[in-house]
Amino acid sequence: MRADLAPLESAIQHRFSDPEKLRRALTHSSHANEAHTGTGAARADNEQLEFLGDSILGFLISDALVARFPDHREGELSRLKAHLVSAMHLHGVARRLDLGSYLELGRSEEMSGGRSKKTLLVDALEAVIAAVYLDGGLEPVRRFLEAWVLDAPMDDEESDDAAHPAGMTNFKSALQELAQARKLPPPRYVVLRESGPEHAKIFTVEARIGPDWTAQAEGRSKKVAAQRAARGVYERLLGT
Repeated sequence: MRADLAPLESAIQHRFSDPEKLRRALTHSSHANEAHTGTGAARADNEQLEFLGDSILGFLISDALVARFPDHREGELSRLKAHLVSAMHLHGVARRLDLGSYLELGRSEEMSGGRSKKTLLVDALEAVIAAVYLDGGLEPVRRFLEAWVLDAPMDDEESDDAAHPAGMTNFKSALQELAQARKLPPPRYVVLRESGPEHAKIFTVEARIGPDWTAQAEGRSKKVAAQRAARGVYERLLGT
């Protein structure tokens, strides 16, 4: 029985005009090979979409980094990008999206635990990026990457990685350092409200430094919302 893709569409915030694009992005070659009838028709697996998605991911992440960090040198930007497009980071994104439960696998791949394999999940995530692009263009992909890749919280395995470039996703640390450098009070964070159903809550967090510097932001977790709020204050301070 095929999985209902509506929850996944909701999570990535894009309703497909052609749902088969998303279905193909989630179809592993093992399933396509089993379903292939030998008539010469092209196999409807996700390999080409994975190829396209990898390029789109690299371009949009580079574009976002240049916009966010106009003063960073090429080497700094390259390190940030390397983390954000790494298999480790993308695997965490795929797991938070629960992509494994939507994959269409052949019997042998299913039996060997394919739904939890890092390579299959990362490949599927890149294919989903391509599917969103082909269905809706670059803007919905930008929104998806902003929410799920650029501002994603670190998994435990990532936080133990000494090579992780904290400058990208850890705006809370960056804000604290900036406040100290300018002899300002330390940042404070307050959860203002929670909304939405239990399985898909949205948190609103306020970041504040003294009476003058404040920003609010939303996220699917308190950590993500706090990071986004910290970014708001950080960027305001940089602009002064």
